[in-house]
Order: sequence, then C-alpha cells, then structure tokens
Amino acid sequence: MNGQPCLNPELASPTHFATSALSKPGNTSKNAFGFSVILTTNQNLPGHRTQGLSMARVDIAPDGLVPPHAHPRASEVTTCLKGDILVGFVDTSNTMYTQRLRPGESFVFPKGLIHFLYNVDSKSPALAISGLSSENPGTQVVPTATFTSKPPMPDRVLEKAFMIDGQEVARIRNHLQG
Repeated sequence: MNGQPCLNPELASPTHFATSALSKPGNTSKNAFGFSVILTTNQNLPGHRTQGLSMARVDIAPDGLVPPHAHPRASEVTTCLKGDILVGFVDTSNTMYTQRLRPGESFVFPKGLIHFLYNVDSKSPALAISGLSSENPGTQVVPTATFTSKPPMPDRVLEKAFMIDGQEVARIRNHLQG
C-alpha cells in the first residue's frame, strides 16, 4: 500500500507503534497564513503502514488560517485542544457548514471537500489534532494550487474564473510566492 511494505511481524517492536512527532509545536511563521501541520508518516510512525490512517498536529497562530484545502484521499476529524477555532467545509452543492470549536470539541470534514480552520483569537495560538482516514491523504491548498502552479495557470483563466484583472492576478501570485 502506498509503495510501503507491511512491517515484518518478526522484526516489529513497540517503538514502531509510538511516536513523539506530534509532541512539539510547529513553526507557524514559516508561511504567510500562520499555521503549521505536522503529519505522522511511515518514517516517524512505521507501525501505521497499511493501517489506512494518519494523524496531524495543527498549530495556528493568533488570527492564523489553515487556508481552504482538500484531501483527495481522506476524510478528516479535527479536535480542538486549545483555543477557539472556526472550521468549515463547502459541499458539492456549495452549502457551507461551519462550527466554532473550543477545547474538546470535534468536527468532521468529508473526503475531498474544500475546508478550512481559522483561529478567531487575535491574541492566543490555537492547537488541534486531526485524524485522517488514509496514511497518504494528500493535500491541495486551493489558493496556492490555483495561483502558484508550475507551469502557471493561464492568467486569462484566473481573470475569468475569479473576475479579476491581470494586475490582481500578478498581485496574488506575488503574495502567495512570498
């Protein structure tokens, strides 16, 4: 599965099924949106190979945003551990489902649908843990995929799709590319 073999039961140890990868905060200043996601992988949690699941630590800076994105191969359940997080997704009929999560509260994002997490607190960071129904969920961040693809999506397509002019396309690309 996903090009990774199962663990040989004769070589498996308890350490293959435990990880501290999610124990330390991520750096939310590495991107303009103010978030960090640390995902369990076959490298940091070998025992999750072929189990069809993964976990993520989501750190969100004050007023930070995990921008609209989708996981093409996984559903996700997110639990707020700290802070006040507005979450939501848009279904295929363009209906928006949102909820404010406080510590201990959870929300499910259906597989493949565009969703976001936003720290509504402008002074304190937020922390969530997410479980995903794939060890390789994939992530496509909508603004980044749309405006910074390589090769670039044609300007005219972006102008028509977002009803903006070429200067605005260039401005958005410039901001997203850092």
